[in-house]
Amino acid sequence: MSEVSSTVFVVDDDTAVCRALTRLIRSAGYCVESFESAHEFLACHPYFKDCACLVLDVGLPDINGLELQNELNAANSVLPIIFITGDSDVATTVRAMKAGATDFLAKPVTDSDLLPAIENALQVSSQALANRTELDGIHGRMARLTPREREVLALLVEGRPNKQVACKLGIAEKTIKVHRARVMEKMEAHSLVDLVRVIDKVCTPLAHGQRA
Repeated sequence: MSEVSSTVFVVDDDTAVCRALTRLIRSAGYCVESFESAHEFLACHPYFKDCACLVLDVGLPDINGLELQNELNAANSVLPIIFITGDSDVATTVRAMKAGATDFLAKPVTDSDLLPAIENALQVSSQALANRTELDGIHGRMARLTPREREVLALLVEGRPNKQVACKLGIAEKTIKVHRARVMEKMEAHSLVDLVRVIDKVCTPLAHGQRA
């Protein structure tokens, strides 16, 4: 079942194929935007903030499908790609899949192959966007910490008790307790285990040498 906010992009330089794919995908209830070149696609959609996937022809004349995939990966895009081709080879398929493609389909593409591939790609997109939103939220909460609080956070997630943190930073244990409470509040963590779990998700190096 399609998501209301989901969009399927189709990029294929064969006008007839592009139109046929667009009709098929739209008939399944998806929003569809089609393009006949990679440049046209990139000009209209340089960034992707909503749930979407890309049905992409390998043999495009300007930037080929694999080159477009590389460009999107370099831009940290989370847009899942379903490759289609009329002249596939094992090396191309392997290269595309290793670079993150969700499917690689041979032309002529049937609805029984394409529609499940699209549904799978949109699920991948939805999860990727949820993960990115969560990480952005964590980074935003970390940005609220003072340099001293970041030092305390770094030592807390190492498992150091308050007394060791105080000794390491050269300040009173009661002051560490205050910083610890502020760290927990700003990071919206209910326990030390919760705090460690959150920090593990971002894997951000924490400075030990700064002082507030």
